[in-house]
Amino acid sequence: MSKQANSSQPLQGVRVLVGRARHQAGALAGELRKLGAQVIEIPFIEIRKPRSFKLLDSALKNLSAYDWLVLTSVNGVEAMWARLAQLRIPQRALSDLSIAAIGPATKKAIEQHGIKVDVMPKEYVAESVVRSMRAKVKGKRVLLVRAKVARDVIPTELRQAGAHVDVVEAYETVVPQTSRRRLQAALRNPKRRPHVMTFTSSSTVKNFVELLGRKQLRSLDGVRMSSIGPVTSATLREFKLPVDIAAKEFTIPGLVAAIVEAFYSSPKTGEK
Repeated sequence: MSKQANSSQPLQGVRVLVGRARHQAGALAGELRKLGAQVIEIPFIEIRKPRSFKLLDSALKNLSAYDWLVLTSVNGVEAMWARLAQLRIPQRALSDLSIAAIGPATKKAIEQHGIKVDVMPKEYVAESVVRSMRAKVKGKRVLLVRAKVARDVIPTELRQAGAHVDVVEAYETVVPQTSRRRLQAALRNPKRRPHVMTFTSSSTVKNFVELLGRKQLRSLDGVRMSSIGPVTSATLREFKLPVDIAAKEFTIPGLVAAIVEAFYSSPKTGEK
């Protein structure tokens, strides 16, 4: 299929299923379409407000008590700024905080609000955030704003480094049940069956398995799994799914580049 593609459209004829949340799928889908891919958008994840903003609001009203603010996703940035606006807390309340972002997309989202980011790790995973901060947080108070369900690497490791860490929920992720029938239909239809699926977080993997059903995972022959980073790859393997394509840089552009390399340059059979 991709052998017919030219250098400007290396993904011509390649069907790619994008499973990001509906409001975030555009960037990935747009880049893939520019490269000639036929994009199928079926969200595996839906972002919702938490059941209560009580803990988040309390923390935001007391920002002066903290030394560090850690944000691990664009969703967290957007949710936090929405609450700041709702509570009429001025942005200058953040001016004395040191800010850490998990990766370039999160950093960009913060900077769009006119706030400087002090720490962004070289690798965009929780472990790297901890390595970047460990020597700076002893005796400091850290506010971590994140999803309701998330890995505990950051708070656990920072506490071991001597920090006082408060973890507050800014949003939650749920399985979009309306995607179940669409996903199953796409896999059954030879004209729509994707050649590759994209996974951009552990949540997208877990929700995909819930939507499809574990028994149906064996029906994925010929569909290649692409992963944005090592944590997502580990989750794929937990469900006995292959990591056929792995981004070298753990970003959306990095994922797109890996898919292009796999389908246009030198096809690979899996990540070792």
